[in-house]
Amino acid sequence: MGTLDLVSGSLVGRGAELDELLGAAVDGAAEAGAVRVLVGSPGIGKSSLLRALAHHARSAGHLVLDVVGIEAEQLLPYAGLAQLLRPVLGHADALPPTQRRAVLTAFELEDGPAPQPFLVALAALGLLVEASAHQPVTVVVDDAHWLDQPTQEALAFAARRLDRDRVALVAAVRPGVDGPIAAGGLPTLPLAGLDVDAAHEVLDATAPDLDAVARAWVLREAEGNPLALVELPVAWRLHRGLDGDEPGFVPLTARLEHAFAARTGELPAATCDALLAAAVDDEDGTAEILAAASALAGRPVGVEVLDAAVAAGLITYDARRVAFRHPLVRSGVVHAERPARRHAAHAALATVLGEQPYRRAWHRAQSILGPDDDVADELERSHVIALRRGSVATAIWALERSARLSTDSAVRGRRLLLAAEHAFGLGRADLVDRLVAAADREQLSEVDRARIRWLREIFNDGVPGDPARVVELCRSAEDSAAAGEVDLALNLLLAAALRCWWADTGPAARAEVVAAAGRVADGAGPEVVADPRHLAARAVAEPVLAAGPVLARLAEVVLENITDPDALRLYGMAAHAVGDPVRSVDFLGRAERGLRAQGRLGLLSHVLNMLGYDLIELGDWEGAAICLDEGRRVAAETGQPIWSDGSTTLSAVLHAVLGEHDEAMAQAARAEHTVGGRRLTNLLACVQLARGLALLSAGQYADAYLALRRMFDPADGAFHLTERYHAVGPLAEAAARSGQVSGAAAVLRALEAETDAARAPILVPHLAYARAVLAPDDQAEDAYRDALTLDLVRWPWARARIELAYGAWLRRQRRGVECRTPLRSARTTCDLLGATSWAAQARAELRASGEHDDHHGPASLDVLSAQELQIARLAAQGLSNREIGERLFLSPRTVGSHLYRIFPKLDVSARSQLAVRLGPG
Repeated sequence: MGTLDLVSGSLVGRGAELDELLGAAVDGAAEAGAVRVLVGSPGIGKSSLLRALAHHARSAGHLVLDVVGIEAEQLLPYAGLAQLLRPVLGHADALPPTQRRAVLTAFELEDGPAPQPFLVALAALGLLVEASAHQPVTVVVDDAHWLDQPTQEALAFAARRLDRDRVALVAAVRPGVDGPIAAGGLPTLPLAGLDVDAAHEVLDATAPDLDAVARAWVLREAEGNPLALVELPVAWRLHRGLDGDEPGFVPLTARLEHAFAARTGELPAATCDALLAAAVDDEDGTAEILAAASALAGRPVGVEVLDAAVAAGLITYDARRVAFRHPLVRSGVVHAERPARRHAAHAALATVLGEQPYRRAWHRAQSILGPDDDVADELERSHVIALRRGSVATAIWALERSARLSTDSAVRGRRLLLAAEHAFGLGRADLVDRLVAAADREQLSEVDRARIRWLREIFNDGVPGDPARVVELCRSAEDSAAAGEVDLALNLLLAAALRCWWADTGPAARAEVVAAAGRVADGAGPEVVADPRHLAARAVAEPVLAAGPVLARLAEVVLENITDPDALRLYGMAAHAVGDPVRSVDFLGRAERGLRAQGRLGLLSHVLNMLGYDLIELGDWEGAAICLDEGRRVAAETGQPIWSDGSTTLSAVLHAVLGEHDEAMAQAARAEHTVGGRRLTNLLACVQLARGLALLSAGQYADAYLALRRMFDPADGAFHLTERYHAVGPLAEAAARSGQVSGAAAVLRALEAETDAARAPILVPHLAYARAVLAPDDQAEDAYRDALTLDLVRWPWARARIELAYGAWLRRQRRGVECRTPLRSARTTCDLLGATSWAAQARAELRASGEHDDHHGPASLDVLSAQELQIARLAAQGLSNREIGERLFLSPRTVGSHLYRIFPKLDVSARSQLAVRLGPG
């Protein structure tokens, strides 16, 4: 294929790798997307492969979008993405309004509120897909590890969703680097060194005059690295080896940097100034680089000074931009200079960036070593610009650097804590801990000390057996409120309450949270009581004793008047905590839609988990499967392991009610292993619920009773105040079928007495069912009839179980005709829900009564994956592919591909048939 030449981009020894890229990214992408990440050390040939790929893609009629990561640009939010997508921004008007506004604000093309990163990522995906509707698109990203963090996150997000679109994305990274693209689980193509024959071919073409000694040295030191094979002969000629005839060990990358830097030794001073200005500049504009070089030199520098660097093989340039031949040239130039010279170059750039305050502050911060309050203040102001562009990571860096440059200890601490709060928003527990530890060494006010307590708490919910910590957080909340920091006070109260939720901290600690919430409200005024955090804190801390006032307050909330999705989430959390799944689903369903629209995926995973659990209780198991599947994926994508563990645990419960015994028990065991070490009692309670339900559905009633009984024992690690509510009915059923009626009746009498002051809505159908199945025959019929008079419109699963138990009781009383009506109803509902084992019980009872059973088809949950079911449901509601894609963070083409597979699975041929086939819900 010709000789490897780093300027022309032709290749030696890379035929197999190029063929794979062309097959996937050019041939394959014409029909469906492809993603590859090239992994190789500097100089290994990644850039040459990418140039060859881009050439072939253009020749095949593809639109090629390319960008090169530059180390100096890492702190400029969305700099790489803006450059990459500039040719397709004309499609922005086709995006949903929220996405269009987010991406244009991030690129500083429009003014607007700080965009959510996931909305920008979704907009980037949308622009690529829109462009691919006109022609296939190939995205080429070189040195992706040096792109700014927001750009990397957006591209990784898009890459995971390009499997059915005419878009290929190929990125190159160095081995061992971290980041969303390098460590994002995307398909990789490793690049090793050239084999011996290919290495000789390169030397024959580029350095045929080398003698045998030099040739052997170059081959040995290059280790098959194509760039080294080209550049080390030049170094040999100049210096006979880099450090003498037999250089000691130096890493190859450093050796190549040294080789490039050595070429600057003979260049004119003005050329060296221009090279250094270009190397530290975060942009590549020729005019800006020459202006900075003039400031560095102290005299005007013209474009002609760049010619010597071109002749030395270090750069290329034109009237618009200066480009280094390789990233190692740039780093070699920087590392060859003294620190004072590097600082001076940054200072020179700052002087020419007067109308760009963000970049000016960044270069000023790089131009000094010791404290400088003026630069620190400017850097703190600049972090707002980073936030406005949607780059929280850059804002954190600006605040942390600002703190290091500050002379006042309290100011340093305040800036570090502000950075830590932003790190919390990113879900970065490691970064929060480091920043908080640094702030803790400073002289802080009491309010900032309270802020430290909150920040240390938010990633450590659920440390068991620590009521003293709960009391400490409550005191801090009261002190903060007294100092006028009501927002911080509410955050501290909710943090204290969550400790009581995740693990049992005892009645005194729970009571203290509620009391502290009351004292904060008394001191701060009625606006505190109106804040949903105040209600959520009371509900989560004391879900039994505070249930009455919490339920009364929730009844006053007009759902339609709440537009803030976070407020909806908190109201839903409160309803979930006290055991009102109907109201919880109503709040959380609206919160889910709002959080999707805003691209707030971190909070979306919380909502999906709570929503999924309540949907299991209400019998919408298809909806629950959708929520838990997506909740797990979103939690993993946003780095929230506790919520991912929650999804796994609740999925075990779902498998159990579906009658999938083996899978339920396996998932319960995995969940217990994961969360058991942290003694998170609420999740351990869910593990026992899953086991009990799985054993119940399998007919192992004695074992089911023992598993569920643990949830009601305050001394057991699986005890939780309100998670046990879900087990009331199943415990009674297991007891009735295993001869444990008296034991279960005693447990339920105690629970009724405990909750008598304010009965949680979830307990109403559960206790009614339990009374009926545990009642003696002379009282059972009245108990069943009382249970069936309840309003169970939103509780089909509860009603079906009551009907099944009542029908079975009637048959045992030899009332064969009467039993069939409730049994038929129970069978039909169980079929619709997918409750296979309970449906089988209803059929067995009907056969025993003398009725022939009719055929039933599979529930849609049996034939569709969770994501397919989610798409089918939305399509059945009348949403277009574009609207579905916007909801689920998928491209319209991907949605269409899913529907193409869904239709034959459901035996339908049109979208209008989906609603009928999927049934209620």
